[in-house]
Amino acid sequence: MHRRPGLSARLKLTLSYAGFLAVAGALLLAVVWGFLLRYVPDTSQGLLGISPNRYLLVHTFAPAAAVAMVFLLMFGLVGGWILAGRMLAPLTQITDAARMAGRGSLSHRIRMKGRQDEFRELSDAFDSMLEQLESHVAEQQRFAANASHELRTPLAISRTLLDVARQDPTRDRDELIERLHTVNQRAIDLTEALLLLSRGDRGNFTCESVDLSLIAEEAAETLLPLAEQRRITLDVTGGAARTSGSAELLLRMVTNLVQNAIVHNLPADGTVTVHTEAHGDTSVLRLGNTGRRLPPELVPTLTEPFQRGTERVRTDEHPGVGLGLAIVHSIVRAHDGTLDLVPSPNGGLFVTVRLPSTP
Repeated sequence: MHRRPGLSARLKLTLSYAGFLAVAGALLLAVVWGFLLRYVPDTSQGLLGISPNRYLLVHTFAPAAAVAMVFLLMFGLVGGWILAGRMLAPLTQITDAARMAGRGSLSHRIRMKGRQDEFRELSDAFDSMLEQLESHVAEQQRFAANASHELRTPLAISRTLLDVARQDPTRDRDELIERLHTVNQRAIDLTEALLLLSRGDRGNFTCESVDLSLIAEEAAETLLPLAEQRRITLDVTGGAARTSGSAELLLRMVTNLVQNAIVHNLPADGTVTVHTEAHGDTSVLRLGNTGRRLPPELVPTLTEPFQRGTERVRTDEHPGVGLGLAIVHSIVRAHDGTLDLVPSPNGGLFVTVRLPSTP
């Protein structure tokens, strides 16, 4: 934004300091002058007629008072300039850091030393903001790179299949069409997942009252054939747990959690439990499954895009795109909730979603 040039903050503070000192000095001299004149007679009354009087006092005190005022003004300007510079030095550091951040350097930190005051508080808040921005930008760059890689893979496979079919006209067309359909379906699923993840991050949805228990039953009913195919026991329990949000996004959240619990439930003949309940002003959704043990250091990365915890069982359906828990985390965050992932000592994962409840 273009602005007209004006006085700097340092110059304004300098003029303020000098003006305040000059006014204070003038008031002090006025008080002294008035006090002296009050007890000095108008005319001389001594033997020689040269005793102190107001006329002599005025002509003697006035030049000295003028010199003192000039000294106070100069002292106020010089001292005010130095003091203002020392006071505004932390602000200069913050401004320099802001300019560096504006040029794209988010790794710089102010780390202002000294005791706590307003400038140190602003510096710490600015450093915290830079840290969050750097983390967010790094996450977005990593996400873009992973998304590009994931989208490039099915497109490259499709091009390879088409090249092979063009070079070998005798190749089975039904097999080619089926493989192309599988690859294209994966690309479509990935694109839809990316759009859903972006929608959850933006948080621009219409809120309505939603019962998590009904959402859990609907998700379980949808995924029951998949659970039966893998010989997984799917159990949904609990009572009403109402919250405010998007029914579509919350259904996708629960569906992703249940599907992830089923698919990663290795070996077969495992269980998946879903429980909903309300605690005061919080609605809780708990989900657990059996399966392999997860390393504790792996759990915090499961909500990052394109992270997969364990190998899936090879089935006829196409593999996932690695965005299930990332979408869940995005939806929970958009609904002002929390997502906790805890590995079970006996294998599997416990997931707890807490959302603000509504009456």
